[in-house]
Amino acid sequence: MESLTKTFANRSALVNHVKTLSPQATGEDASPIEGSQVGLVQKLDALDPAAYGRSRNFINGSVTRLSPFIRHGMVSLNRVRNIALDRVTRNSDAEKLIQELAWREFWQWVRRDHPDWIWHDAEPYKTGFAPRDYADALPQDIAAGQTGVAAIDDIIAILTSTGYLHNHLRMYLAAYVVHWRRVKWQAGARFMLNHLIDADAASNNLSWQWIASTYSQKPYIFNLDNMQKYCGDVINTQSQANQVLDASYEVLTARLFPQLREMD
Repeated sequence: MESLTKTFANRSALVNHVKTLSPQATGEDASPIEGSQVGLVQKLDALDPAAYGRSRNFINGSVTRLSPFIRHGMVSLNRVRNIALDRVTRNSDAEKLIQELAWREFWQWVRRDHPDWIWHDAEPYKTGFAPRDYADALPQDIAAGQTGVAAIDDIIAILTSTGYLHNHLRMYLAAYVVHWRRVKWQAGARFMLNHLIDADAASNNLSWQWIASTYSQKPYIFNLDNMQKYCGDVINTQSQANQVLDASYEVLTARLFPQLREMD
């Protein structure tokens, strides 16, 4: 077997070599995320646990962007936790960051104990619908980022061009796929895994199940007001371009899950 080239003059040479190995790849540009030790050190140096705790839900918040490095074994959860604790005067200032690290480890333990949950429903849907009511395949307009819902299309464009999404954007996209379009979470999870550089089946798929309500007590939904609060100008959240999202939670719940009202 021919050994792979491991040394390159620069990143462009590496990207071009990878393209020759992956002719099925259609993207013109590589992700801006570079998996280098230099990049890792820069992100660890910039780690601010207190700022993370205050702003992590905002798309432009002080998130760590360490997930690709954690996923590919360049840094451990324990090391990130210890650095976080060293940066604060009060342990409580690192609490939110450490909780997120703990969630990532928790998903790994769930996968170990219930490997079938990675691709099969852990519990029934709590949406008033049965699995047969959800489409098996991801619609082409979602895969192409041409849903006509501007915010969703912007999220898909970020995912497919960078291989990364802020966690809030992942939640929005998952909820749209499962609840607005009534597509099985497995199809959406597979689409996201195919694009994420930090792709981890346990964290990804079990989070999709949480959104879908097959591993939670109720479905997760959002509305345009929520997106406008947290997204700033990162994506298009204008009302006229996102009409299906622009309603109160009460209206959206009745619209998306009509059978739940009948069951009350």
